[in-house]
Formats: sequence, C-alpha cells, structure tokens
Amino acid sequence: MCGVDALSEAIVSLKNVEKWFGDNHVVRNMNLDIAEGEFLTLLGPSGCGKTTTLRMIAGFEDATEGTILVEGERVEDKEPFQRDVNTVFQNYSLFPHMTVYDNVAYGPSIRKTPKAEIRERVKEMLDMVQMSGYEKRKPDELSGGQKQRVAIARALINRPRVLLLDEPLGALDLKLRKQMQIELKRLQKKLGITFVYVTHDQEEAMTMSDRIAVMKDGVIEQIGRPAEIYRRPKTRFVADFIGESNIFEGVVEHVGDRTGADGSASGGARLLGIRLGAGRVSACGEGFSAGDRVYVSVRPESLCVSREKAEGFDLPASVTDTVYMGTLTKILLRTADGQEVKYSRFEQEEDLRESMGVYLCWQPEKAVVIPAEAERGESR
Repeated sequence: MCGVDALSEAIVSLKNVEKWFGDNHVVRNMNLDIAEGEFLTLLGPSGCGKTTTLRMIAGFEDATEGTILVEGERVEDKEPFQRDVNTVFQNYSLFPHMTVYDNVAYGPSIRKTPKAEIRERVKEMLDMVQMSGYEKRKPDELSGGQKQRVAIARALINRPRVLLLDEPLGALDLKLRKQMQIELKRLQKKLGITFVYVTHDQEEAMTMSDRIAVMKDGVIEQIGRPAEIYRRPKTRFVADFIGESNIFEGVVEHVGDRTGADGSASGGARLLGIRLGAGRVSACGEGFSAGDRVYVSVRPESLCVSREKAEGFDLPASVTDTVYMGTLTKILLRTADGQEVKYSRFEQEEDLRESMGVYLCWQPEKAVVIPAEAERGESR
C-alpha cells in the first residue's frame, strides 16, 4: 500500500484504477490510499495524469477500470454531488452574477438548509478565510487572492470530508501564492479535513504537504513525506524533478563494507566504488553488485569542492560561473566529460575563480544510488 499511517484509516482509496482517453493511457494501474485528515499532493509535470486522477475522485471523469472508494463506499456510480467531496479549481468557478454571500451560500441553499443556519455558516466560513465585510461584493470586484478565498469558503461550507484542489494557486502572483500556501495549510490543520492537492510546483508541494505522490506518465513514481522524497529519491525522475540535483551515470566497480569511527565494519548500506565517464566516486547503497549500472544523485548543498583529491574520489572539474545570492552562493562547474555540476554553499569560504581546476567529492552517505533500470516507480 502507500504508506498510510497504520493508526489512520484511509478515507479515499484507488484500487487498480486505469484511465484511457482513446489510445492515450493517462492513468496506469493506480493503487493509492489517502488517510483521513492528511494533506496529500499529486505532483508532476503537465500531462502526467494528476488532474485526471483528481477528477475521477470528484466524479467528473469515469475510471476506465478499477475501483474508487470514499469512506469505504464505491463511488463509481455516484454523481459528483452525491460524493462527500468538494473541488476548488484554478479558475475559481464563482458565479459572476452573485454576491460573495450568495456564492458561499449556494451549496446549503440548494440543500434546503434553513436560512438562519445558512447565515450562521456563511459568517463562519467568511471569518475563517478572512473575507468578512465582503458579503455584498461581486466576483469582478475582488482580487485574485480574494476570489480564491471565496471559492474555498464555498467548497468548505458543505462540510465535505475531502477537499480536492486543482492547482488553485496557479493564477496568483508569486508573493500572494506563497501567502496562500501558508493560509491553506493553516486552514487544513484547523479543520482536520482531508486535502488532495494537484500542482506541478515542487516547492509548493514541499511547503504544504504531509505526503507527496510524484507522478510521471500516469504512474506514481514515489510517494512519501517531503523530506523522504527529497533526501531519498527512488528513481532518476524523482531525483531530478524534486529540487536541484547532480545526477551522474556510472557502473559499480566494487562493493565494500562501511567502517565506523573505531574502524569496525558497520551494518546497513555498503560502500560502493563507482566509475563515471569523468572519473571515480564513492557512495553508499544497498543491494548492488559489481557491474551494475547506476545513477548517483547528489544535492548541490551536499557537494564538496577542493584543490586535492579526497579518498575514494577522482572527479576533476573546472569552475565555469559563480552566482552570489545574498547568503547563498551558487557555483557552476563542468567535469572533464562536459557534465554541468551545481554546487551551493550558504557561507562561501573557498576562493573559487572561473576556469580554476578543482576536484569534486561528498560524504558517501549523502549520495543516493539509484539502479539504472529504475526508470519508473510503482503505484503504491
């Protein structure tokens, strides 16, 4: 399964779900459990199937095959309004002829909720999204961030168990988007509602999510907590898509034991000697043998640069550019076989000048070794 906390029940489950549009296989054998009260993000590039997955949960698309459960009940034959889920879209979908009050009150109104209760609930929702005092305005009198808050209030007033959000911040400017990220996470924690969020913005996903499901070509490549996804990517695609990473391709030359501070062999991952096109490096990994083709992923902040070779490393490079960004310095280097390498430091002590020759290294346990055949993960 997908790693849902054993103490939390899955409120949404997808079992062997497939989706075809003609000859286009958009979602492939997806198995996914979403825990009650969690903030789960479907993250991936355009066309990877994340929005289609969200729309199948909402009922706006039918699965070609498989089963979708909400609160343990199959929903394939239920209309969207019969499912205990609500959706917030990127374009807000507010009724332009209605006031803010009427937009938010629309859901309970069509459910014949008493007017006094509607007034109380609308006030509660507008207070929650910090839109009190805007009740009489029309959508065209609101900013993008204000429209987004009204759309969220309208979705939440029906008290859904699950809120689906399809790139809801995509139309906002950068500063407002970052502000709304914090507000959405605060709101989700306060309400305890399950949020299923779709985005292609990996920074947004890392900021907001309890778990992230990284998708590519209709398949979940990896699912886990943000720190796990960042530090231990399982495929080259995930390593490359989440944050910045230097990815080297090579072949395992030898496998040895790691040694502790006292010189004794330590358990767990083995120390791998890996031959690259431009030299040799060391990294820690499990389940590898001499001759295996691998990728080695190293984050820019985990890289080390020196004028001398480090033990277990022979990877020469030259400095091509330096970019100062306040407390952070980014340095670009190029290896002998032409690969560009990114190196980051918060405090830059090395006097690295353009065209200077250096050697690259890292702590072996800071690198992630990925089997070359692990081009695609599995839905979990």
